[in-house]
Amino acid sequence: MGLEHAIKLMPAELSGGMRKRIGLARTLMLKPEIIFYDEPTTGLDPITAREISQLILDVQNKYKTSSIVITHDIECAALVANRILILEDGKVLAEGDFNSLSNSKDPWINSFFNAPKK
Repeated sequence: MGLEHAIKLMPAELSGGMRKRIGLARTLMLKPEIIFYDEPTTGLDPITAREISQLILDVQNKYKTSSIVITHDIECAALVANRILILEDGKVLAEGDFNSLSNSKDPWINSFFNAPKK
């Protein structure tokens, strides 16, 4: 998990990214077949968010797990998703891979993938 340098830190001294890595390490001890991630990059700076997204992929490959990722982070979805479901009012509005959804003719769906940068 890349936390060797933090072994002597107290919990209050851990960054948000470190805490997410520790949570994932605790999960892996149970040898799950499926890991559920709820907003894994929320509250992280862009570099750490990319590292966590890459870590999700690394865990999938190394431990042969499947992942379900709930996210509003389009960059995370682009990196980790094979298949994306877009929900509205608890119902599946659209389903597909990142490329097909980002090129959707539906303006509402397309807006998720092509929102103006701030």
